[in-house]
Amino acid sequence: MDILTSIHGKRLGLGKDGSLVLNHGTDQRVTPVDRLVNCTAATLTVTKDLHAGRIVTLNRAAGITVTLPAATGTGDEYAFFVGTTFTGNGIIQVASASDIIQGGVSVSTDAAGVTILAAATSDTITMNGSTTGGLKGSWIKLVDVASGVFMVSGFIVSTGDEATPFSAAVS
Repeated sequence: MDILTSIHGKRLGLGKDGSLVLNHGTDQRVTPVDRLVNCTAATLTVTKDLHAGRIVTLNRAAGITVTLPAATGTGDEYAFFVGTTFTGNGIIQVASASDIIQGGVSVSTDAAGVTILAAATSDTITMNGSTTGGLKGSWIKLVDVASGVFMVSGFIVSTGDEATPFSAAVS
């Protein structure tokens, strides 16, 4: 990778994948050229460099397990959109049992719907393609707001009686 220095003293260049790399001091940031990431694999390990500020489209009906990076208070945002309705579980989980997910999401099968809040120990979101959501059009956004804490928001499309997608499952 070739690095140039801007008139403001910032170093920048292009990575092998066409991404813009900004480097000042010891902090190196990769800014993806494409804002969308298509995931069709059974698992996805999310990284700051490849996924922060982008929308990850989950397109695997059989289900996907997404593992977030450690929450350190960076303010980084991770967004997930269900592009293919789940017939298996779509799981978004923290990497370490010391991290938690706080906030809430709307879950609806119709115009009324419900708002469900994460419990104090929640570390996993499970969309089952039915009562806990995961139908095409569902979306979740997580923000790394503090050491050990992700803030969650979103809208989950479900069928049947709405149920909580939150649990404390990571050990």
